[in-house]
Amino acid sequence: MRLGGSVYRWDGDPELFALRHAQCGYRSAYCPSELSAGDPQNRLFRQALEKRDIRLAEVGAWGSNPLSLDEQTASRSIEYLTRQLALADELGAATCVSILGTRCDQNWYGPHAGNYAPDFFDQGVQVARRVLHTVNPKHTTLSFEIMPYSFLDSPEEYLRFLDAVGDARVRVHLDPCNCINSPRLYYKNAQWLKRIIPMLGNRIVSVHLKDLLLSPDPVTVQFQEVPIGMGNLSYPTLLSELAKLDADLPVMLEHLPDEAAYCASTQKVRQLADETGVLL
Repeated sequence: MRLGGSVYRWDGDPELFALRHAQCGYRSAYCPSELSAGDPQNRLFRQALEKRDIRLAEVGAWGSNPLSLDEQTASRSIEYLTRQLALADELGAATCVSILGTRCDQNWYGPHAGNYAPDFFDQGVQVARRVLHTVNPKHTTLSFEIMPYSFLDSPEEYLRFLDAVGDARVRVHLDPCNCINSPRLYYKNAQWLKRIIPMLGNRIVSVHLKDLLLSPDPVTVQFQEVPIGMGNLSYPTLLSELAKLDADLPVMLEHLPDEAAYCASTQKVRQLADETGVLL
């Protein structure tokens, strides 16, 4: 596995960007949002990371909604996803990742009954095929993050989606916390991780690391993201199972407010890995 996280300072210098990751002990990196497909600087950026043995984990296409009911929003989102996949291919990133989308008209990720309808599934398949056909990537993959508010909320549904797309360049972006949607699963997540990670296997192309806490007070179920080690996700199980996969698999810290928080989480993950006997 290659642990990575965010370095908040990007000043246009690829060498310095790579150095900062190396100083943090990261062997994987997120793509700066300032980069774009076709930029001559992309070659220098790729070379700088390669020189320090840092793998570019993800080019994000966040904030887009390819399955929006608004045609203009959907069209712009598909164009953006296409550009980002082209950028990921130029940079040799492990994947270009977004979410599949939503019928919700209040944001680009929210819940809606239509997100579980057959036509949503079918349109998601067509979007993936269309973007792949347009870019025809040779050096990267396309992935959609597992999310709690659409059918793409479990390994079983992700495999059904991959079978329908029928293209090996579409892979799995795994976020275990995004799959946990009940107290039963929350408390039994170690057994669940032992089942689902082998199920997805080397189709997993990138992983997000965070932790989850079940709030004790509300009558209705509420989960909240918390720093690693402060929740209930079984990191010994997660790290042990992921260690059986590709040795270069990026495992990426996310949703932390600043570099100090990333540094603290990095130390915690390394501690847990050492205790589990896993090399990062």
